Amino acid sequence: MTTSLPTARVDTDRAIAQVLATVRANIDAFGERYPDDTTRDNRYPLRPAVPGFAEGANRGWTTSFWPGMQWIAYELTGDDVFRDAALGHAADFGRRVREEDDLDTHDLGFLYTLSCVAPARLLDDAEARASALSAAEHLMTRHLPSAGIIQAWGDLADPAQRGRTIIDSLMNMPLLTWAGEQTGDPRFSEVVSRHTAELRTRILRPDGSTFHTFYWDAETGEPLRGATEQGAFDDSCWARGQAWGIYGFALNHRATGDEALLEASRTCAEYFLSHLPADDVPFWDLVYNDGAEAPRDSSSGAIAVCGLFELAEADPENAPRWRAAAERILTSLIAHYTPARADDADTVLLHSVYDLPKNVGVDEGTLWGDYFYFEALARASRPDWRPVW
Repeated sequence: MTTSLPTARVDTDRAIAQVLATVRANIDAFGERYPDDTTRDNRYPLRPAVPGFAEGANRGWTTSFWPGMQWIAYELTGDDVFRDAALGHAADFGRRVREEDDLDTHDLGFLYTLSCVAPARLLDDAEARASALSAAEHLMTRHLPSAGIIQAWGDLADPAQRGRTIIDSLMNMPLLTWAGEQTGDPRFSEVVSRHTAELRTRILRPDGSTFHTFYWDAETGEPLRGATEQGAFDDSCWARGQAWGIYGFALNHRATGDEALLEASRTCAEYFLSHLPADDVPFWDLVYNDGAEAPRDSSSGAIAVCGLFELAEADPENAPRWRAAAERILTSLIAHYTPARADDADTVLLHSVYDLPKNVGVDEGTLWGDYFYFEALARASRPDWRPVW
């Protein structure tokens, strides 16, 4: 007698199989080079050449999402094709940090957690561990003691870059947490605790929404103002930022034990869920809802799914609610925001937005959207599986 699996599980398994097929095809297509941040008509071009970097070179903040997908694929399948491809990228990230190529960013956490902490944890790879620790030290140079924050992107010799952080930075703190665990050096955990407390206080608004970015006086540490770079308005709520808040506050609660961060994650989740349209996948800014002529951002939905699963683990009393919300969003992503077949696109998640105000990557696939969609599928299909964060 054959027993059918629940429909949601069948859909998840099929979705994972489709992602694995796309990852295999993209390994063949890109080799050791890197796709661009976003697709063009659902196909990833090579990362374009810029002064100092050849076409397909390892630069920018998104390149690690590509080997990050390969590591998930390796964990789910045990196939050495995925491991070997990801190890090649780990070596290149080691070169990048040694040669100090394009390191002026808080996104070193994204870059080196997914590319190098992953093989350090999964394979006990000593070179990858050394690369990730070096990246963590570079990230610490962005610490601004007066404000207690890790400063965001750009050359800090530029006054315009001083005294600012962004909500995305929450997702970069796990690199510092890991470095502290590896070395026993309390500097790392102290910075994580102070930075995340500052973001909870300043970047999370009283109504549960979030600023994208916040400014402090670099000399005195006085908090100045919130603003946006990629949202609709300074006082609106950029969807991807709110999703980073759900996930980032939950991850940093796990690291620090600070109950206020757990409450911040809950608050971000409540606001996010209460501003979703009928199909449970957000518009690019949560100021928009059903009937608006605005694009969706499926990548925000995928990040939120991962964050809700993380929140469920940290908040057992409300876990059924958070898991149910994650499953609703993921079900909609699978049904309505993915290619019909793997060979229809290079991306696994359609209809994302990178930066609408600058008209970059609107209604396209994105490397981070693809990664977090795959992470969400892994979490849903294997409840005992844990991501590298």
